[in-house]
Amino acid sequence: MYYVGIDLGGTNIAAGIVDKNKKIIAKASVPTFAARDGELIIRDMAALVDKLLKSNKIPLNEIAHVGIATPGTVDDKRGVVERAYNLPFNHFPIGDMFKRFLPVKNVFVANDANAAALGEALAGAARGSRNSVMITLGTGVGGGIIIDGKIYSGFNGAAGELGHIVIEYNGRQCTCGRRGCWEAYSSATALSAVTREKVIECDIKGIPTLMTDDYKTRGKVTARTAFAAMKKGDKVAADVVDYYIEHLACGIASIINIFQPEIICIGGGICNEKGYLLDPLNALVEREQYTRENPQKCKIVVAELGNDAGIIGAACLGL
Repeated sequence: MYYVGIDLGGTNIAAGIVDKNKKIIAKASVPTFAARDGELIIRDMAALVDKLLKSNKIPLNEIAHVGIATPGTVDDKRGVVERAYNLPFNHFPIGDMFKRFLPVKNVFVANDANAAALGEALAGAARGSRNSVMITLGTGVGGGIIIDGKIYSGFNGAAGELGHIVIEYNGRQCTCGRRGCWEAYSSATALSAVTREKVIECDIKGIPTLMTDDYKTRGKVTARTAFAAMKKGDKVAADVVDYYIEHLACGIASIINIFQPEIICIGGGICNEKGYLLDPLNALVEREQYTRENPQKCKIVVAELGNDAGIIGAACLGL
């Protein structure tokens, strides 16, 4: 038997056929066109899976189940997306609707960050552990919690919004409406914003920084700008990177103190900085975590599965 995992995003729908060893044997994607009616999106999801199966000569009766990873708050028992802010889903029965377009035996639905965390726990950087947390540093800070080998989603499906723990009361404005959320300091978007602020400040004060060169060349700064300039010896850029990693460590230490997972996986493009990110991060977390004197400590590792985490995690929802 095979399993199908679908990773539904605001930009693309990605689907993959996964074997019993939790390996993707074939995958494909199509644009989401998220402004459309939700039923049309589900129709395209089903059509993508149908085409993928036929192109790989796998009959539908060899698919044990389909798993769907979707943004938003999910009632996983009923397969309903209660609310997704970047897709037209509001109390939306995504599971039952999918089966109308493609008559599979079972459809399971989970929040996309939770599915990615499950993927890493079963087939990625956290495999072999029973308790892990995944954090994705991107537009926001996504989170997924695995306890005793299973997704922890709370009684209402809304658990795991780790980016919205407050680390600075009345601090930076967050997109969720609160102020001082971890996401407002530790997402790739936040790093870009802090870098931009520092470049403007240096320009006004006449302070030289290599980050200004990147800004003038590209017309913008990115999450890589400060790291790139720091590696060339730029002190101002080093201060920006330190500020970012200090706030990232603050949130991670709190997560460790609450959950004490065996492993925390960090994903997102910022992880490409490798030792420049992880070495100072580990040093700060070591100092800040409650269990710093305990010989058994959480390991912080870079996620392994990349964009495949959601597909694999979704495919494993019914296992």
